[in-house]
Amino acid sequence: MGNKKSRIWLTFFLGALAALAPLSTDMYLPSLPVMTAVFGAGPSLIQLTLTMTMAGMASGQLLAGPISDQRGRRCPLLAGMLFFAGSSLGCVFADSIGWFLGFRFVQGLSGAVGIVTARAIARDVCDGAELTRFFALLMLVNGLAPVLAPVIGGQVLLFTSWRGVFALLSAIGLILTLATLIFRETLPPERRIRSLTASFRSFGGLLKDRYFLGHCLLQCCFFGAFFAYISGSSFLFQDVYGISAQAFSFLFGGIGAAIALVGLIPARLAGRVSDVRLLVWSLVQALAGSVAFFVCCWLRAPFVLTVLSLLLTIPMVSVLGAASFSLAMRTQGKNAGSAAALIGFFSMISGGLIAPLVGIGGSGNPMPMAVIMVTGYAAAWLFYWWMIRPQQAQ
Repeated sequence: MGNKKSRIWLTFFLGALAALAPLSTDMYLPSLPVMTAVFGAGPSLIQLTLTMTMAGMASGQLLAGPISDQRGRRCPLLAGMLFFAGSSLGCVFADSIGWFLGFRFVQGLSGAVGIVTARAIARDVCDGAELTRFFALLMLVNGLAPVLAPVIGGQVLLFTSWRGVFALLSAIGLILTLATLIFRETLPPERRIRSLTASFRSFGGLLKDRYFLGHCLLQCCFFGAFFAYISGSSFLFQDVYGISAQAFSFLFGGIGAAIALVGLIPARLAGRVSDVRLLVWSLVQALAGSVAFFVCCWLRAPFVLTVLSLLLTIPMVSVLGAASFSLAMRTQGKNAGSAAALIGFFSMISGGLIAPLVGIGGSGNPMPMAVIMVTGYAAAWLFYWWMIRPQQAQ
């Protein structure tokens, strides 16, 4: 991975690329209740703006992964960051919910290039325990985004409207474009897949790999539950518990800080504690925490108990993300981009499908969010036992 200075730069650069997902989804969360009035839309339609971004990110990764395996990492990444900046600017000037949804899809589509390329580059430069450690560091840097994004978004609302949030996202896209210009290619021509058709065809082989598919389905369910929290938390805390947009941004950021801190665990334990043990721990604790959250929502528990139940379950996403990704990618060399794209597709598409379901009970009903979280974590646990554990034991 080169010297220490280049390693640190690469970690933060890839972390910033991977952070495009939480930046795109979390920074405008404090604005969601306000946007229902601005566009004259209900909670489910406004949460569809999350769905469009997730759908764009999911489908974009399926395109970006094979292309980066065949063309290299740098050129596709440069194009993606330019489109991300442009579509974010389009969101600023959108005058109807239709236009806004369209720009959000393009924003997700282009942001996906950064997400999948960051993961593929990590596989280019690392392997084994080092891959787990490096990806855990990426999750740690990435964890700063959920901490900062809603806090920044909430403070932006003090001085301007939600459109200012997307102007800031456009500026971030331009900064990442400039950073890409100085990035050194990590996939030399001799390691690339020669045919783009063969690159896309590799999806078939990956989907026939029961162990790899198990990780994809596990992450699909786990991240679906996680995105139920992402899309429903602003309505839970602002409409049910009555806190302000600024207070919510700090609360959401605090839970994001917990995600980042818990992300240190796999980074510190890589090579000493197996990835499988970390994976099982994250699944068990996330499921237990979601059951506690369900009970809190059912009984309309005090604010503090509800927050504590979320702190028990939500931070596990950083542990599971590092452990599952490392286990799934260890056998992937030339197909690193395509493999990272499939994992990213399964995790993102679940978020897109889940977001509008969270609002079906209305902005004052947290039960759909709680039910989806318990169901998602339970399904992830079942996929581990059915598809991953039998082959892991061999």
